[in-house]
Amino acid sequence: QVQLVESGGGSVQAGGSMRLSCASSGYTYSSSSCMGWFRQAPGKEREGVAIITSRASTTYADPVKGRFTISRDNAKNSLYLQMNSLKPEDTAMYYCAARSSRICSSRVATDFNYWGQGTQVTVSS
Repeated sequence: QVQLVESGGGSVQAGGSMRLSCASSGYTYSSSSCMGWFRQAPGKEREGVAIITSRASTTYADPVKGRFTISRDNAKNSLYLQMNSLKPEDTAMYYCAARSSRICSSRVATDFNYWGQGTQVTVSS
């Protein structure tokens, strides 16, 4: 019933910027307590990049602090990830995720139960 669709991925050179979007159906952002962006590179575990609560409070993984910004537009049922000063190590498949729980204190992937199919981000040096 819940479907999340990411867009905006692609290739960019190091130092460039990119904005990812996540559109939802069957999930009302205005009523959700927690949404986030995750990424997974080959051979690595899926990691939480950033999360945002219904009140728009945010939490970021250390490697992206100061460079990435997560935001949401409840009226459009959309989630965004603005990525600036991109580095090659940011290369990964990026996923939009949401959780039905009102608890929003974790960036662990298994705590989220709704997922998009992902969008590839490739940063070249």
